[in-house]
Amino acid sequence: MTTAFPKAKAESWRTRLWRWGFNLFPAYRGTGGRVTYIAPDWKEVHVALPLNWRTRNYVGTIFGGSMYGAIDPIYMLMLIQLLGPDYIVWDKAATIRFRKPGKTTLYARFVLTDEELGTIRVLTAQNPSVDRVYPVDLVDKDGVVHASFEKTLYIRRKGFAS
Repeated sequence: MTTAFPKAKAESWRTRLWRWGFNLFPAYRGTGGRVTYIAPDWKEVHVALPLNWRTRNYVGTIFGGSMYGAIDPIYMLMLIQLLGPDYIVWDKAATIRFRKPGKTTLYARFVLTDEELGTIRVLTAQNPSVDRVYPVDLVDKDGVVHASFEKTLYIRRKGFAS
């Protein structure tokens, strides 16, 4: 399966193993989505969601549950990897706006910047916990948006003393 986004860097052997394991994990495999790229520093992840017999709904387009399931855990896993064991990260909420039926493979690109990670570290040093909202779109190969999501994540530093 290809990706609609250019890869910034080649995957490391570790992120390649993570990608393979992730795609074999039954809960994620059941969504029909596939992680197609994990940057060696975990700051970028790509996902593809094909239209096939497993993801097709009654009217012949990609099932909304498959769309959400394919993007659901990605930002949480990225933040867990990037922030390390001193932080607790949980999905807290999500919103979905379906814009156009998915009739072909759809793609998502997840990116976290050094600035965002710095902001999280500053905020969690000053507060017991923070909520951060991350947008992500599922697009076709031409970049047309078929669904837009906002993921709200709860982040807390372990052992925070208020």
